[in-house]
Amino acid sequence: MPRPLIGISTYVEESTRYGVWDLPASLVPTGYYELVQAAGGAAVLLPPDEPARAAEVLSRVDGLVIAGGPDVDPVHYGAARDPRTGDPATVRDHWELALINAALESRMPLLGICRGMQALNVALGGTLHQHIDGHVETPGITSWHPVRPVPGTRYAALVPEEADVPTYHHQAVDRVGSGLVVSAHALDGTVEAIELPEPDRWVLGVQWHPERDKDTRVMSSLIEASSLTLAPV
Repeated sequence: MPRPLIGISTYVEESTRYGVWDLPASLVPTGYYELVQAAGGAAVLLPPDEPARAAEVLSRVDGLVIAGGPDVDPVHYGAARDPRTGDPATVRDHWELALINAALESRMPLLGICRGMQALNVALGGTLHQHIDGHVETPGITSWHPVRPVPGTRYAALVPEEADVPTYHHQAVDRVGSGLVVSAHALDGTVEAIELPEPDRWVLGVQWHPERDKDTRVMSSLIEASSLTLAPV
């Protein structure tokens, strides 16, 4: 059996320096594809394309990861912009929301990481808290805090214990999107994981950064679910 091919959405940077070159770039930190590989998958990056082509692009992969990154523009959930919300990432917002909707439509296994979890929630009609205190201790530095699984959820089946996770975010899920359930909380009550509860679908979002952790349980489960669509060689 070939390894499942997992598409990872990319960061979109206006200016990135490579030696003497200073150019726009689509990229991800190496931890994302290294986590996919460590869990038994093969990784491919999905830079922005026309949103209408999202389903076509996803027809070439077996599973989808929506990566972390900048704040989701509050225009997508009908809210006024808080002064503490970051600048809009318009191209990325439209592309990733299209990828999420296409994955949901095709019942493709989907993992949202940090911003990706928030985008999943927004795609299903949910809203976000545009600023919370206490989840970013030092600008640019990942911190760790415990999260508690909600019994009976997919996440709890994968990680049944309270676990310390690497985190860096200042926004969080507010109203949960249609069909989603909360599957983990921080000790202060912040929503830390959401999922679709249907047993025959694999859709999960985590607010932390598993690509900065050694725990592969969540990603391994995504890889296993993605392998079910593969035909024997």
